[in-house]
Amino acid sequence: MPSALVTGGSSGIGLAIARMLRDEGYDLTLAARKPDRLQAAAAALQAHAVQADVSREEDCARLVESHRDAHGGLDVLVNSAGLGIAGTVADTATKHFDLQLGVNLRGTFLVTREALPLLRERRGLVVNLASIAGTVPTPGLAAYGAAKAAVIALTRTLVREEASSGVRATALCPGFVDTPMAAWTGIAGEEMIQPEDCAELVRALLRLSPHARVPLVVLERAGDAV
Repeated sequence: MPSALVTGGSSGIGLAIARMLRDEGYDLTLAARKPDRLQAAAAALQAHAVQADVSREEDCARLVESHRDAHGGLDVLVNSAGLGIAGTVADTATKHFDLQLGVNLRGTFLVTREALPLLRERRGLVVNLASIAGTVPTPGLAAYGAAKAAVIALTRTLVREEASSGVRATALCPGFVDTPMAAWTGIAGEEMIQPEDCAELVRALLRLSPHARVPLVVLERAGDAV
């Protein structure tokens, strides 16, 4: 049976993608920092759970090893662990800058690097959750947008580097999604992109032939002027 590893899989976009993957017949490993939500999500999806902080190199290595021990191989990696702290360049604290790059960029890089040997064996798919803020100037999200722009660059480079191995990668770049991270916007949840919309795009990627690759997908919120 194919298997998938989803970081940030206990809530929001990651959980929606994990549900879709379970529906598609994938064995799952879910990773998150908070044990209570992680265990609840894993129980609901009959998934293997690994508590991990993806900004820590040793946690990333342990996570991939635990997935391999549980499932034997890896077909899909979803790097959905992330956080955002609003702030302009002028008022963003250094610790908030470091935190966002540590989770959003460093974590994506580390988990992907550790997982590549397994992904090459299965000619697997990597989905990195970036953001529309990484594609257009977004005042008030300076560090977050910079981290997500770097995730996009990392993904597009990975596509080229792994062309001969058959590993494909996509940076998924949604606008505001109805998750707790977007609550600060004041936009009503029903007016935002839904987590399930992101999951449906990943489902479409799974159904492409191995001869098609999609390095970047931008998902705009209806009505946004971007």
